[in-house]
Amino acid sequence: MDVARLAGVSQKTVSRVLNDEPYVSADVRRRVLDAAEQLGYRLNNAARALASGRTRSIGVVALGTALHGPASLLMGIERVARDTGYALRVVSTVEGDPTGVAGAVGSLLDQGVDGIVISEPIDDGPVPVKIDVPVLVLGAPPSFSAPLVLSVSVRAHDMARAATDHLLDLGHATVHHVAGPQRWFAAKDRLDGWRSALAARDAAEPPVFEGDWTPDSGYAAGRQLARTRGATAVFAANDDMAIGLIRALTETGLRVPEDVSVVGFDDVPVAAYVTPPLTTVRQPFDAVAGEGLSLLVHAIEKPGQALPATAGQPVDLIVRASTAPPRA
Repeated sequence: MDVARLAGVSQKTVSRVLNDEPYVSADVRRRVLDAAEQLGYRLNNAARALASGRTRSIGVVALGTALHGPASLLMGIERVARDTGYALRVVSTVEGDPTGVAGAVGSLLDQGVDGIVISEPIDDGPVPVKIDVPVLVLGAPPSFSAPLVLSVSVRAHDMARAATDHLLDLGHATVHHVAGPQRWFAAKDRLDGWRSALAARDAAEPPVFEGDWTPDSGYAAGRQLARTRGATAVFAANDDMAIGLIRALTETGLRVPEDVSVVGFDDVPVAAYVTPPLTTVRQPFDAVAGEGLSLLVHAIEKPGQALPATAGQPVDLIVRASTAPPRA
């Protein structure tokens, strides 16, 4: 075998390295991998699956949507998966279909995946499927039966609290909230984070405007907010609603941030270029995907062993020109 000859080891040692088996020294492993790379060798995953009893594939259940959060998280999973040696099999669900997650999970199990990632942001109740492989949940988990459930979160609660605290620290007496649809786990987390921040500072809790993630719903909330006496600060549950909100406030003669400060959530690419540039909280999609897939692959390949410690992600508040202290 060319790889064995170039690395100066036996074919059995090459097989151990390429199948990620133990009892191979770091030096030998490096020589084998370097030789394989020089020769342009690509691991035959089908043969490896036969030898290991695994398909070397991970299934992903994700909401089929162009919304920034779910779409960015799925792209993060796809980017990180390239470095794990596992193929991804993605099944999309449709918002409003209560059987979507169960059907997607069943389809992936039929394909023999070694593990499943559930990146499903909507609460449609329990999932009536018994899952016999490790499961990674990105966000709040639905209820289902599985031998091992791992969970990694973007810490939406803490991020929403930081956004609200930023406005309170500027001196605003309270902060209004434009929430996302409450069937979404993320919208609930952000609402809870906003409430926690207000409660910790003994600030009054104003009525909540519930939107649907779109600029249209933010615009509608802004029209109502413009008629709300004493409103000087708003935290919107995503940047799209914040941008619609700012448009409505501006049309009614209110200035941002001179009259009303606005904070969004996500840090979409356009957030830095609207007028005024939007203060927001950036979601660490790639970092969360990397942390989660690392745990899932460990659970697949080393069942029963303790999971590696995870560092978690810091809250990244991006302060721009849409927030300021209230006018005297």
